[in-house]
Amino acid sequence: MATAATEPAPRESTLPPGAPGRAGRLAAVERRLFAPVDIASLVAFRVCFGTVIVWEVYRYITNGWVGAYWAAPEFNFSYRGFWWLEPVPAAGMWALFGVLGVLGAGIALGAFYRLCAVGFTVGFTYMFLLEPARYLNHFYLFCLLGGLLAVVPAHRRWSVDAELLGGRRSDSAPTWALWLLRAQVAIVYVYGGLAKLNGDWLRGEPMRAWLAARPDFPLFGRWFGEEWIVYAASYGGLLFDLLIVPAALWRRTRVAALLGAACFHLMNNELFTIGVFPVMAMAALLLFCEPSWPRDLAHRLGLGHRPVAADDAAQQLSRARTRVGVGLLAAFLAVQLLVPLRHHLYDGPSNWTEAGHWFAWHMKLRNKSGDATFVVRDPDTARVWTVDPATILTPWQDEKMSIRPELIRQFAVELARRYRDAGHEDVQVFAHAYAALNGRDPQLLVDPTIDLVTQPPRIGPHPWVIPLETPTEVS
Repeated sequence: MATAATEPAPRESTLPPGAPGRAGRLAAVERRLFAPVDIASLVAFRVCFGTVIVWEVYRYITNGWVGAYWAAPEFNFSYRGFWWLEPVPAAGMWALFGVLGVLGAGIALGAFYRLCAVGFTVGFTYMFLLEPARYLNHFYLFCLLGGLLAVVPAHRRWSVDAELLGGRRSDSAPTWALWLLRAQVAIVYVYGGLAKLNGDWLRGEPMRAWLAARPDFPLFGRWFGEEWIVYAASYGGLLFDLLIVPAALWRRTRVAALLGAACFHLMNNELFTIGVFPVMAMAALLLFCEPSWPRDLAHRLGLGHRPVAADDAAQQLSRARTRVGVGLLAAFLAVQLLVPLRHHLYDGPSNWTEAGHWFAWHMKLRNKSGDATFVVRDPDTARVWTVDPATILTPWQDEKMSIRPELIRQFAVELARRYRDAGHEDVQVFAHAYAALNGRDPQLLVDPTIDLVTQPPRIGPHPWVIPLETPTEVS
């Protein structure tokens, strides 16, 4: 007897209720990014950042560096795409630094915080982009951190805005705010360490030359000429950069990591001229501690109450705004992760060609010196002029230009413009530039037979850069 066919019973879902795949995963990510954490760590960093900015502005004003770097030059180099930026008159540059100091104080105090953070980022970035011969990694970092602070709600506690001006007060901040700053700081350290994985650094250069020049260094200078300390310093710096972030995040190694970081940055401050960077670096590492560490410390010192539970009053956002925010944060971090790797796309070591060297956290990787002279030729009259760039550039511009091919090209274009203005049309400009990298003998840096006026700017290495003759470095 035939029996009726029956459908198999549907299999029970093993997924928990409310988890419909991609949408559920996205919702989970959103919840974790916007979960509240103690705001105390962000507030402490806000105060440190603003205070360091005020200190840096004070240094530049009192030492006369504003005039030396932005008022004295009669010609400024430019970053690709920013040739249209020019310094304002000298009085304007002095005023700009004064305003930056006020904005830094506003950030530290949390007074008109958003306005101060945005104003600082715009003003400081403008100053930074005016002169690539003054490129400093920590100036670039200030631009990035200022922009991030402009979107991070670090002013909702212990600030003028929150306490006196009726701003929104909160003992918590969204998790993304803390991890956004952590991610940026981690990128600086990790990429700084990865950049040291090259042949020169691993054979002790340029550390060997730097240590040999400092036998007067407190306590350790007597050993600076010995090979063991050269390699200890080189490999120690490499491991520090790669390991300090995870060591600071892990509670068991945090105290040792922070003490080691303090010693590391203090020694760097004594060995090198790196301004306020060691202080900023130490302040940034405190972001990897527990978010409540300032409250914990204040309580132990009898200066404050116990840490409070994180509230979520300030974390409610619409789903659309949340997704836009997550997307923008992801895009920003993707750029920060990819840009420092671009030198791997180019032939030749970036320490020689300079391609991909900026904005990549290549910090203290080289001891590079050079000398350049220029030959201007008028093909119509066969007249030839030899130009010493020191007659036009300031000493610090001349020093940087002589080792950077793109700046050599820009100066050649400027010379051509000046000679055209003097009535010599269609002049040619050639550079005789020699450079020495990390203990090597000097060699030609650029092809002296190439008319640099005809060469366009490039994103990658210039084809007229002569390859390094003893390339022990891995690009």
